Amino acid sequence: MRSFRKRLGEAARRNESWLCVGLDPDPAKLPEPLRSLPPLEAVERFLREIVEATRDLVCAYKPNSAFYEALGPEGFSLLRRLIRGIVPEEIPVILDAKRGDIASTARKYAEAAFEGLGADAVTVNPFLGFDAVEPFLRYEGRGVFLLCRTSNPGARDVQDLPCGGKPLYQYIAERAVEWRTRHPEGGELGLVVGATYPEEVARVREIVEDEMLLLVPGVGAQGGDLEKAVRAAANSRGENALVVAARSVLYASPQDDFAEAARREAERLRLALQSALGAE
Repeated sequence: MRSFRKRLGEAARRNESWLCVGLDPDPAKLPEPLRSLPPLEAVERFLREIVEATRDLVCAYKPNSAFYEALGPEGFSLLRRLIRGIVPEEIPVILDAKRGDIASTARKYAEAAFEGLGADAVTVNPFLGFDAVEPFLRYEGRGVFLLCRTSNPGARDVQDLPCGGKPLYQYIAERAVEWRTRHPEGGELGLVVGATYPEEVARVREIVEDEMLLLVPGVGAQGGDLEKAVRAAANSRGENALVVAARSVLYASPQDDFAEAARREAERLRLALQSALGAE
């Protein structure tokens, strides 16, 4: 299998898009016509139609594991089928799990994400240090996105704390640059930076320079400014910033036309990204 980074770049060029659609299904928000079906069947059909409608408009998909775990024992199987059934196969899938633990537990989290589920990349909490991140980086060709400057309002409570004369999120970005060199033949290390903090995103991009991938959630329902976020996160070539939209795409319509509405919203976001990256 080609590496996560190679497949991501190919999808971005082919679809002319750095849009990543989050696949976070909430049974209570499903379109009305699907609610008569058994919950798992309804969720699976919903996701399948969303992917089918948007597959030529995105560079990646990002399912959040919590929404599948909440569905009970069958949720894991559903998530596995979703990841392994993404069509076309060239579109990579980022598992948003925010894992963070040590030693054998970290190894099992990595095994579950990459072997059990078949994800191409995963989000990881760097709070426990490099030895908790390293098991994920052992998987050659996979992606590992460390939480750096998250999109939630409470991010400032911890991520702005001074650490060595700079905010903690900047320290994490610096460590990521260092850690990226420790497994040159292993996984691809990137960072999660929220669209709701464009000035901080720009500082992170300055620290990590052009080649590191940035995963940018917070556009749409969370209120992040798309143009400011993508221009802050993209490198000098207008690349390597995956802008995430979930609820605004998934729940664009509560009726039978939900897939068509999702496509329209994804296309609108893709064009907005192109416009922002083309603006001077």
